Amino acid sequence: MTPLFGQDHVERYQATDGREGHDWQNGAPVLLLTTTGRKSGQERTTPLIYQPFEDNYLIVASKGGSDQPPAWYLNLESSPEVGVQIKGDKFRANARAATPEEKPEMWRAMAEVWPDYDKYQQSTDRVIPVVVLERKG
Repeated sequence: MTPLFGQDHVERYQATDGREGHDWQNGAPVLLLTTTGRKSGQERTTPLIYQPFEDNYLIVASKGGSDQPPAWYLNLESSPEVGVQIKGDKFRANARAATPEEKPEMWRAMAEVWPDYDKYQQSTDRVIPVVVLERKG
């Protein structure tokens, strides 16, 4: 089966509670992150590779190693309360960049599931953030 991408990925994931779309390329798990557009005020949903980490979830703002951060990251910087869907579990979370002390261990956890993150970091001068999603309530 061809891996899902973009809006098609979001719609199939939502329609099937992640039965289609949670397990992605090379077995990488995917969640849906919904941010509020910093300019438009519109909600935007993005499928992202994630890993559970302690009581939180981690994602990486890599944009494939681009020199520019992904739009979803800029959105959560201005409005850190986000929506998260992992399979059928939908919840609100606070999103924040990992601290310099936290990041090395968190980066390793993410690179284990998606080794290309190391290549992405090597391809840009931008420091790629690991984002911590802290479930609310």
